Amino acid sequence: MIIVITGPTAVGKTKMSIELAKRYNGEIINADAVQVYKELNIGSAKVTKEEMNGIPHHLFDIKNIDEEYTIYHYQQDCRRMIKDILSRNKTPIIVGGTGLYIKAALYDYKLSEEKENNSYDNLTTEELYNELIKLDKDIDIDKNNRRRLIRALNYYKENNKSISENKTDKLLYDTIFIGLTADRQQLYCKINNRVDIMIKEGLLEEVKSFYAKGIKTKPLLNAIGYKELYDYFDGNVSLDTAIEKIKKNSRHYAKRQYTFFNHQLPVIWFETDYNNFNNTIEKVSSYIDNN
Repeated sequence: MIIVITGPTAVGKTKMSIELAKRYNGEIINADAVQVYKELNIGSAKVTKEEMNGIPHHLFDIKNIDEEYTIYHYQQDCRRMIKDILSRNKTPIIVGGTGLYIKAALYDYKLSEEKENNSYDNLTTEELYNELIKLDKDIDIDKNNRRRLIRALNYYKENNKSISENKTDKLLYDTIFIGLTADRQQLYCKINNRVDIMIKEGLLEEVKSFYAKGIKTKPLLNAIGYKELYDYFDGNVSLDTAIEKIKKNSRHYAKRQYTFFNHQLPVIWFETDYNNFNNTIEKVSSYIDNN
């Protein structure tokens, strides 16, 4: 059996995964597209050594920020880890909010290594969407999700067909999908507070260390918490404006995550009890035990 723990940022996925790993003899596999990169720690809310509590964690810090890492690579790496963990009679626990990673790993998607790798830095997100629609007029895609637009456009140019044709509902593994959620206003408050904590913990210094070296790779220019501060260091916005944009973009990303999970994965949702998280752990454990 595989356990998936997903949901938007700031709902307690990391803490839940650790507790379930203890209960079900588990090992944790990362499913966050930013946390695969070394040194992107504070902005990605990456699990710390202390938080790991001795539980083995996989697919964290596996790439340098100048290395290419696609959904194809993740599919290969995650399936390899699943096979290894199951072979040792342990429970793979996939944790993260990147829905495409989760679906590519667990469903019968036929992916190949992507050769078309244009990042379209010269186009705005709106222009990118318009370019995609010219080629793939019937595609159903979030016009504000730049990363997905780029992948869809590159896929079409490489394969001369829509990425939407590469869909499947065939699940390859015995899997339980657990989603953590919260009241929207409460969640947004948690997201805002988390950004403030990140700033206090040194997010500005983390990003500046890359900016000072002139590093401008995809993870830094696309990931929330990094791209906004690059804009600040470029002198385009004030620090206060950049921080507010991080909060706003994080809230919007949470909305998109809900949309994806509800339409693409058979998630069973559990309300996060921020006052007593053990209540949430017990409810999730009870559900897993009964299924």
